[in-house]
Amino acid sequence: MDIEAPFSEVLAVLSDLESYPGWSTAIKSVEAEVKEDAGLVTKAKMSIEAGVLRDRVTLDYDWSKLPNEITFSLDDADLLTEMTGAYKLNDNGDDTTTVTYELTVALSMPVPAMMRQKAERSTIDLVLSQLKAKLEG
Repeated sequence: MDIEAPFSEVLAVLSDLESYPGWSTAIKSVEAEVKEDAGLVTKAKMSIEAGVLRDRVTLDYDWSKLPNEITFSLDDADLLTEMTGAYKLNDNGDDTTTVTYELTVALSMPVPAMMRQKAERSTIDLVLSQLKAKLEG
């Protein structure tokens, strides 16, 4: 999704995990458990409610590919057995930024692949549209 905001602003919003509940309806709460020296959260507990995906998760964040990519993976959860994702950012050079959000989830209970993929897609679309609304005002 193209967002009409400078790369630095998009990166700042995505790097501030604790502010996610203020703009993302899918993330109800964020508690930073571990921060690195630069202040970036490397482990966070989150309460998520994205359609059928409702859980309390602990995610590990990897900032090693900044400024173009932020990745996360599941450390612990009540229902999910996998939750990996990435925000990929591209500076378009004209005060717009292209953001790609990738998400894969798996549940501890059997769920048809089609339903899981639909939930992933709707969550991706929701997060990107809310990020766009936050940055474009």
